[in-house]
Amino acid sequence: MKQMIGCCIALGLAWPTIGVRAADLGTLGPTYDITEPHLLSFIEQRLRDKERSGELQRLVQQAQARGVESVQRPAPVAGLRTTRTERTFYVDPSFTLERNIVDGQGRLLFPAGTRKNPLEVVSLSKRLLFFDARDRRQVAQARELITRYDGKVKPILTGGSYLELMKAWRVPVYYDQQGTLTRRFGIEQVPALVSQEGLRLRIDEVALP
Repeated sequence: MKQMIGCCIALGLAWPTIGVRAADLGTLGPTYDITEPHLLSFIEQRLRDKERSGELQRLVQQAQARGVESVQRPAPVAGLRTTRTERTFYVDPSFTLERNIVDGQGRLLFPAGTRKNPLEVVSLSKRLLFFDARDRRQVAQARELITRYDGKVKPILTGGSYLELMKAWRVPVYYDQQGTLTRRFGIEQVPALVSQEGLRLRIDEVALP
């Protein structure tokens, strides 16, 4: 036992020396500088090259033009066609709650599974008119319908520039982004006019003259 303790003490005293000797191995072969460029430096250099050549400015202008175009002319709603055969159908806008609705204090207001028709609470104050402003015939038909109903029509585009139409008509014009409303109402053809009849919505897909 004494011999084992003595060995441990000797090894402990010698350990710093062993550690130093293990780290100082000297040069084992030729060394070279790291030649791989830093990623950020590489990107910065590429941007400087593009700036000097004028390509960067061109790319910026293209991005700005695409941004302006997407605002002025949003992507048209897919899956719609010009009305060929008139069609009238009805939609029940009732919905069922998928989760409990509570107030700020956590008190239950409406339990999950509650079914409600929003037309019981608020009426459709204006008809909704969906049409594609890229089609001059649809624009003319929309104008005629707005006049027929004394302006109580909310124009909603499925294609074309709503900004240009607002400037020309001097009335608010809306856009059915990504076809959210037309899909919900089951509209397949435009022009289409949505109005209220009792607690249902009536959809008329109107044929062009």
